[in-house]
Amino acid sequence: MRSYRLLTGALFATMVLGGPAQGADSNNLMLDEIVVKGQQETPREESLTIREVRESPARDMGEALKSVEGVTCVHRGAIANDVVIRGFQKDNINVFLDGVRLHGACPNRMDSPAFHYDFAEIEQVKVTKGPYDLANPGSLGGVVEAVSKKPHKGIGADLSVTGGSYDSVNSSAVGSFGGDKLDGLLGYAYKYSGVPVSGNGKQITDIYPATSPNRYRPDAIDSTAYSINTAWSKLGYNITDSSRMEGGFSFQDAEHVLYPYLLMDADNDKAYRGNLTYKAEKLSPLFKEFKLQGYWDRVTHLMNDQYRMSSVTSTRGYSMQTNADTAVYGVKITGSLDVGPGDLKTGIDYYNRNWNATNVRSMYQNYQPVSMIPNVYIDNLGLFGEYLIPLAEKWKLSAGVRGDLTWSQADASNITVSSANNSTSFQGVGANIQLTYTPLPGVETFLGLGRGNRTPDPQELYLGLPSTGAGAMLKPGSMGNSNLKATVNKQIDVGVKYGNDIFFVNGSVFFSALSDYINYYQLSPSYKSYQNVNATMWGYELGSQLSLPYELFLKGSLSYTWGNNNDYHRPLSEIPPLRGSVGVRYDNTSFFFEAMENLSSRQTRVDLSLTETPTAGYATTDLKTGFKYKELSVMAGVSNLFDIQYYNYLSYQRDPFASGLKVPENGRNFYVTVQFKM
Repeated sequence: MRSYRLLTGALFATMVLGGPAQGADSNNLMLDEIVVKGQQETPREESLTIREVRESPARDMGEALKSVEGVTCVHRGAIANDVVIRGFQKDNINVFLDGVRLHGACPNRMDSPAFHYDFAEIEQVKVTKGPYDLANPGSLGGVVEAVSKKPHKGIGADLSVTGGSYDSVNSSAVGSFGGDKLDGLLGYAYKYSGVPVSGNGKQITDIYPATSPNRYRPDAIDSTAYSINTAWSKLGYNITDSSRMEGGFSFQDAEHVLYPYLLMDADNDKAYRGNLTYKAEKLSPLFKEFKLQGYWDRVTHLMNDQYRMSSVTSTRGYSMQTNADTAVYGVKITGSLDVGPGDLKTGIDYYNRNWNATNVRSMYQNYQPVSMIPNVYIDNLGLFGEYLIPLAEKWKLSAGVRGDLTWSQADASNITVSSANNSTSFQGVGANIQLTYTPLPGVETFLGLGRGNRTPDPQELYLGLPSTGAGAMLKPGSMGNSNLKATVNKQIDVGVKYGNDIFFVNGSVFFSALSDYINYYQLSPSYKSYQNVNATMWGYELGSQLSLPYELFLKGSLSYTWGNNNDYHRPLSEIPPLRGSVGVRYDNTSFFFEAMENLSSRQTRVDLSLTETPTAGYATTDLKTGFKYKELSVMAGVSNLFDIQYYNYLSYQRDPFASGLKVPENGRNFYVTVQFKM
């Protein structure tokens, strides 16, 4: 209760101070962001700018998005944090860059989609909460849409280097040119870090008992935590004043990435991504916009236990290894039409996803290959239409529907799959109605009714990992369930937002009734598997930002999610507790200083069937400062100032190769960023 009072009290103080105040210079970037949030985003949307990312010590998109209300992440190591929206994670949400669908190859989510997008590529990230994305299949709980940088007129350059604790380096160089017809962008980024240290003074790799075979070898416990190279390019051509062709390609090479959360680490991880779009506007008085997009991406992933004591006696240098690869290609055709008093957006899309993972272990028939993910193909064809109409001066109505046909096929067999159950198909319908009302200038209310669905992914359908050993030496296996049904989310959202030139506040409440929710569970002492259950989730978010006199800014946030497995009358696993933040910032456009308190209450609602245990609450303090002089920016900060030892709340039992131990968050972390931009 004490942490709850602290959280709500902190945010209430922010709200109370939201009365009239004299703001800073109207050219202040912070004021511009307040106006954008107050006037351009609906209560169900949040955004994160690259400015906010650059000021933080975040290593990837998942970690940076923790600052958005209702968004958290799964922490498996020093990097590759997996995005969670209101307790929805993995394939229950979509994560895109410029509309490209990408899936990681690792069955343990070492390489979540957000991991494969480098910050230096990105200009802004928008988060839509709830089943309100009709333009893409599978956005059951929300969607994260990152937008890449666009070249400006003339020659441009963006050089950035961040150095910090644990010998970490995050550097990037981006060059661009823009002409009347042709423009382009070329970028490179390099990330490196040693193993972080938690608040108790130990490295996050030092979490295993001395007798555990999963502990790191003496020569690896203090080795490289990750080393990542990313390169990308973009080329655009303005065919006419109203039509444009654009293409891009990126390559990422990640090596020696440690995941103490799991029984194995990534030896290498490579991602390739290509995207080609054609866009035309103002084709006719009826046809406002037409867009054609084609994309392809591939990820290859190799993980093993060569850095663990379990590999010491192996003649191969490892006792277990998984070689995985995945590829996606797709096409989208969308259009916007001026129909009657409103705008009609419609489109058709198709994608194909392939996923294959082969596991070998010394303890299973002496390295006999196992089709863990048996070369599965998923095909999805979808069609959608969405109509936005202004009902009156103060009312706007948006309504839409989407239909999808999905086919799955496993081209290999394992302990789950045989010729009798290696294929299936699904049909899904999503729809929503969104009503906004503006009773007063600056005040906007929102009511949303949505129905979203997503089909089971290849792992949930066809995963096959045999158990090994017996008795106290038993290592449980994992099995898919080819009889799974698609999950349906029927959700209602109510929100209110107020914004003016100096103050912004956004609050929302949601309730989700989930039919055939795909839940991980203990099938038997020897196996875990997936089952459909009926579930309920509800929660709320509240965020505010205020401009005070003397160029001061105050901001606060609060979010909570509650989830329940209705069939078994117990909490859903991996549901976040009450979280919040409160901070104050001085910013005169050339110099800033900010102090932020991050707060989380104790998580007591846990899934005991997966042996989840409660996680203690915590409070951490972050400080950051910086200045800007012409094209040069310098920023410095410290996160977790008081070196608090704490843990993320999310499950440590779900993944097939989960170690069963929690990984502590980082302790005190200093960082300095130098950026030159022209």
